Amino acid sequence: MIQMSNPAELRSAIKEERFKAAREGKELKVGLVPTMGYLHEGHASLLRKAREENDLVVLSIFVNPIQFGPNEDLDRYPRDLERDQALAKREGVDIIFAPGTQDMYPTPTKTKVQVAELTTGLCGAARPGHFDGVTTVVSKLLHLASPDRAYFGLKDAQQLAVLSQMVRDLNMDVELVPCPIVREADGLALSSRNVYLTAEQREEALVLSRSLFEARKWYDSGESITPREIRRRMHDLIAAQPLAEIDYIEIVSFPSLEPLAENTAIQELTQPILLALAVKFGGTRLIDNILLHSNEVPVHV
Repeated sequence: MIQMSNPAELRSAIKEERFKAAREGKELKVGLVPTMGYLHEGHASLLRKAREENDLVVLSIFVNPIQFGPNEDLDRYPRDLERDQALAKREGVDIIFAPGTQDMYPTPTKTKVQVAELTTGLCGAARPGHFDGVTTVVSKLLHLASPDRAYFGLKDAQQLAVLSQMVRDLNMDVELVPCPIVREADGLALSSRNVYLTAEQREEALVLSRSLFEARKWYDSGESITPREIRRRMHDLIAAQPLAEIDYIEIVSFPSLEPLAENTAIQELTQPILLALAVKFGGTRLIDNILLHSNEVPVHV
């Protein structure tokens, strides 16, 4: 496993590996796992999938400043490169790309990649400009690593939908591979930001997955239930927790993220449906979701 921070060095190293493989009559498959570090088992699951499907696995670790708003947690976002290196080695990563801000943005960036419409709702409503930062940095990483496949967790379902749109619209030669949400034994979705939670906040945060699992039960029961009613019931469950501050509870088609008819029973719909929420506990904003009407996630590109 090697580590580098210079973008040109990353590009050169991957070109060299592809050249070596070509000389042996082989085609090298490259998998990229973009992260902001402070890795957990959710990231490990992405790395394992990438290791299974590719000859060379690249892990990027970069806390991207342009996707943070002015009052968000850029400065205190958890960082532990030594811990990340140990996890990466365990999962068979070949290259760690861990640039600094000056490496990725040596001069103020005047070019951004922007996806319209899909970025205005859900997390985009509360975090204006966030997805412009995500699409810009992921575009840069895809150009630098030129991977055959890139791996993203479904916990950030809107991000995956937005990136899929970007890849399709710009004819990028990469397959985006969605990977399932990884949860703690008690149901809490793994997130680097979970370390911010106090013991009391973490206990109350279990209501997020609980409300989503209840919504799945309502759907599976065969009860004729509308998006409006699901949202009301989920709101009541979450609002019962004193420390919970609801940002949104939304039910949309996936991956288009288009709103559903409020009073139509979801059992009558055929498209995949995303139930997504964002809730604050103190200063920590957590997101979670589940998919209905979907055995396989239809966002491969």
